[in-house]
Amino acid sequence: MNILVTGGAGYIGSHTVRALLQAGFTPIILDNFSRGHHGSIPEGVKTIEMDIADPQVVNVLKDNDIKGIMHFAAHSQVGESMQNPAIYYENNVVGSYHLIESARKAGVNHFVFSSTAAVYGEPKVIPIQENAELSPTNVYGRTKLMIEDMLKDYSSIYGSTYVALRYFNAAGADASGTIGEDHSPETHLIPLVLDAALGKRPHITVFGTDYDTLDGTCIRDYIHVSDLATAHVLAMRYLLDGGASRSFNLGSGNGFSVKAIIETAREVTGVDIPVVYGERRAGDPSTLIASSEAIKSILGWNPEHSELHQIIGDAWHWHQQHPNGFDDK
Repeated sequence: MNILVTGGAGYIGSHTVRALLQAGFTPIILDNFSRGHHGSIPEGVKTIEMDIADPQVVNVLKDNDIKGIMHFAAHSQVGESMQNPAIYYENNVVGSYHLIESARKAGVNHFVFSSTAAVYGEPKVIPIQENAELSPTNVYGRTKLMIEDMLKDYSSIYGSTYVALRYFNAAGADASGTIGEDHSPETHLIPLVLDAALGKRPHITVFGTDYDTLDGTCIRDYIHVSDLATAHVLAMRYLLDGGASRSFNLGSGNGFSVKAIIETAREVTGVDIPVVYGERRAGDPSTLIASSEAIKSILGWNPEHSELHQIIGDAWHWHQQHPNGFDDK
């Protein structure tokens, strides 16, 4: 069964392509390679270099007998979204509209959407459940919520179905060390910490030490990228089997502060990683921890790789083998 994976050459998309292959699906990647990597694609996987807003996407869907879409293609940096919102509304919102409309025209009725915990903003209750208030504090989160709303409207009016997976902090790498996280510029905490361990940067900067947390730094729920990939496959099976449209949180249910991440990275790498303390960044909530009970009970999902030492250990394995990311290949 053919599944289109937009952004399949990106970090989470490339891990999900492998999970689809292992589950017996045939993934077909659609990526414009503005931020994806050719080196992340498994040998033999059909790849189409095209933007999701291209009108020809409707023909791609028809010609390849696509049965469902996994939609990862998006800009995803919170800081960048607050400095340059135009590219986020253009790429994420407008691009997704064209993709969703192409799917409607082609008769492709099942979407698994890569959403984010950023749709919740600054939560009033921890852990966060799917029925929590949706009030994003940054442009990135607002664009993802707009896409969820589009999918909801298309579902109610045209009868298509979707699962929006609101995940928390994706981290780690495939245990093989062949693929991992490689963004340019890199903004995610764990790869930045590991770059400092490799000596690629002089230190790691901690943005804000005055949050209302035990050690004053932000707390996040980290989820292994391989566990995320498994959840996407389960969500697609759920839709193909007639499941109703809905949103699910994806997280480990455990929160770790920035300082705790750095200390664990020191333990994993054996390097005394230098730290510099800076001011808070705009749009950063203090604490984000998921309740993932819904997806566990409904889809049978169970995170198997999301213990913090394993997440950082797998990421370290990737970074040691590929200190310059996919450019090393």
